[in-house]
Amino acid sequence: MAKGNPDYILIAVTAILIILGIIILANVSAPFSLETFGTTYYFLNHQLLFGLFPGLILAFLTFRIPLDFLKKWVPLLLLINLILLAIVFLPGIGFEFRGAARWINLGPISFQPSEFLKLTFILYLAAWLASRTASEKTSRNQLMWGYSQTFLAFLIVIGVISLLLIFQPDISTLGIIILVASLMYFLAKTPLWQNFLIIFIGVASLFILIKLAPYRAARFLVFFDPTADPMGIGYQIKQALIAAGSGGIFGLGLGMSQMKFGFLPQSIADSIFAIFAEETGFIGSTLLIFLFLVFFWRGFRIGKLSQDKFSQLTAWGITIWICLQSFINIAAMIKVLPLTGIPLSFISYGGSSLVAELGGVGILLNISRQKV
Repeated sequence: MAKGNPDYILIAVTAILIILGIIILANVSAPFSLETFGTTYYFLNHQLLFGLFPGLILAFLTFRIPLDFLKKWVPLLLLINLILLAIVFLPGIGFEFRGAARWINLGPISFQPSEFLKLTFILYLAAWLASRTASEKTSRNQLMWGYSQTFLAFLIVIGVISLLLIFQPDISTLGIIILVASLMYFLAKTPLWQNFLIIFIGVASLFILIKLAPYRAARFLVFFDPTADPMGIGYQIKQALIAAGSGGIFGLGLGMSQMKFGFLPQSIADSIFAIFAEETGFIGSTLLIFLFLVFFWRGFRIGKLSQDKFSQLTAWGITIWICLQSFINIAAMIKVLPLTGIPLSFISYGGSSLVAELGGVGILLNISRQKV
């Protein structure tokens, strides 16, 4: 298989998003960084050193690696990732923050295995669905039996991942993984009734998880009635709406946010879009959304033009993952959806998420240059 040029539009869009992320993170993190660490650039330097630089290295490696080789070793990558998810519970290695055991601490380096699970599971699911659907083009009875086995195995793998993430707990990441996996399962042209059953199981499971944890139920209550607890669990969304609304059409200007001075929780992570909207206004926010729409367009185009099922499903899975979590994050900040702990792709502070996202972009570019 010959190789052509990568998708330069996707490269340009990704580069612009990363640059915007660096600029807004430098502005938002400066006050908190100065107060906590005595330097205005701690969080920015940390994002560059442990997020952007290793992410670019991983992107280069995934761009160069043969896709057949990657497909062959995907099951091992997923197994290693699942082992790392279990290791977060080990004392001395796992690191707990705000009641959540999601990180592995190795001296000066800490990382979040669940962020890499998004990518490794997409690769595994693409390879597995491609092989299953390819081998099931036989008689009708064999076809139905094969799809039934595929469906059962899909539920088992999702169940194992769900248990590991629920105990951390990391329900936001689990939600993204299930949504992306379900859409990939649908795009693999599996029976429609199985997809409806997946939706039913997902909604029922979400209802159970909400009932088991009162704080999740409180988030939904605040979503429908922000005045229910304005100084408690409703404080973040109230401040986020004030920040986004304060930007007006043109914004207050880069570095001019008032909410970044401790008024908005998680301002460098989950809530960074609200600060971005405050500083750049409606025009800047629209530009950011437009960039993610272009990313979605190019990613799906790459999948549509792919020459094999694995590449197609991988491209679609990575595109859905990066864009879906971005749109959910933005929607939560403007009260279209309940608050979640989902990061804004390429923008939010977090080395693990940025490294995983850039690794995914590298694979997308690798697929885009494959020619018959």
